[in-house]
Amino acid sequence: MAGAPVPTIFCIETMITLRGAHRRAMRVLTLAALAAIAGCAPVGPNFKPPDPPQAERYTESALPAQTASADAAGGPSQRYAPGTEIPADWWELFRSEALGRLVRMAIADSPTLDAARAALVQAQETLNAQYSVLYPSVDASAGARRQRTTGASFGLPSAQPNLFTLYNASVNVSYAIDVAGGARRELESLLSQIDYQRLQLEAAYLSLTGNVVTAAVQEASLRAQIRATREVARSQEQTLSVVEKQFDLGAVSRAEVLAQRTQLAQTLATLPPLEKALAQTRNALAALVGHFPAEAGLPESELAQMQLPQELPLSLPSALARQRPDIRAAEALLHRASAEIGVAEAAKYPQLTLSAAYGSAATRSASLFGSQSMIWNLGASLLAPIFHAGKLEAQKRAAIAAYDQALAQYRQTVLAAFRNVADVLEALEGDARALKAQAEAEASARASLELARAQFELGAASYLVLLNAERQAHQARIGLVQAQAARFADTAALYQALGGGWWGRTENIEKGSVQR
Repeated sequence: MAGAPVPTIFCIETMITLRGAHRRAMRVLTLAALAAIAGCAPVGPNFKPPDPPQAERYTESALPAQTASADAAGGPSQRYAPGTEIPADWWELFRSEALGRLVRMAIADSPTLDAARAALVQAQETLNAQYSVLYPSVDASAGARRQRTTGASFGLPSAQPNLFTLYNASVNVSYAIDVAGGARRELESLLSQIDYQRLQLEAAYLSLTGNVVTAAVQEASLRAQIRATREVARSQEQTLSVVEKQFDLGAVSRAEVLAQRTQLAQTLATLPPLEKALAQTRNALAALVGHFPAEAGLPESELAQMQLPQELPLSLPSALARQRPDIRAAEALLHRASAEIGVAEAAKYPQLTLSAAYGSAATRSASLFGSQSMIWNLGASLLAPIFHAGKLEAQKRAAIAAYDQALAQYRQTVLAAFRNVADVLEALEGDARALKAQAEAEASARASLELARAQFELGAASYLVLLNAERQAHQARIGLVQAQAARFADTAALYQALGGGWWGRTENIEKGSVQR
């Protein structure tokens, strides 16, 4: 269409037949390439990691030096140790052989980690493939072609047709010089993707170990609740036997016997849901460690076999962003978005490509490598964008918007991380107070039940007093077990929220070298 603007292509291709001219041309092209590479820095912004958060503490109010203590299992006071290093194998602090074995099984066989490792290898190999843009590409070609030409191809309509076979073999070299640094920015983007996948692997490792510990604590809690419920049911059976004897003697009414039977039946009715939850928790653990439920062979976790860590590490708020894999992964995505701005900017600059070919062409195979059949060429092409209807500027603006989006997502990740730590710290303090209150309630309910039972047997207390005491004792016992489990679970959550100490690990999880 007349008047329509089109991209302009400046192309220089020289066919040289003299050896001296060949050497001079090659020297000129080589010097031009080296000058272009040495004199041009990549366009676009150079990435600078965001500044660390300036928060002075995690919670709105200052934390106490230590939590409350309770006179019960899992009730020791826990002290905060700001700035203390977090051990990479933090779950070993619970001193549970079953728990440690579960975590080791998960690390060794989890498909989640295998998938994260494969994603990391893919990112690494993608970068290895892209490195080729920094070097010339060399290709060899050979072929034979039977063809027929006429004089019309050369402006000679009356010439006789010519039929012949053409043999050729050549080596072709092409080198796209990264004048504006677009290729280097692409490599920077791929390097950031590798960082992201590596941190995703660390996040998967942290999530897996944390989930295993939490599931193991849940399993132990359910076992303890089932055991407590069965003990309460046995006690209620003994009471029922006493009530039935008193009924035979005419000391109590049949309504009181029926009430005790109802109390026992209600207690036994709570066992199936607990047993179902225990079985489902075991199935979840089997999936976490990468085994089928029927063949898992998992060790059984017990609260009584776990010790509560009494010293809790507490990272400085300014250090949290360097410890949390999710924050570091968000930073890697931000780095990649920054590099993509440079890629979009480089597309607006000219592109220089050098090319060369050396080979042979002949109409007979016996003459293919003869001195008279040698052919070669040197060339350089420069492609400069002139008009693309705003496409290149729009691509750059889109890349800048993508960077702004990644920055906002990074900030949101940091906020979520700080909230996570604050929630866990508040939970730890609340758990300690709740366990103390629950331990006191359980001791009081147990003593009240013993007194009511003794008075009932002597006829000094009504059956309703005994019935109420049994109900309160059962509820207090279950509440105590749940409060104990909450302290263990939230202690594990703190280690997870602070990053899990992955930076101090000696095993290479990228290769799955962790052993059981």
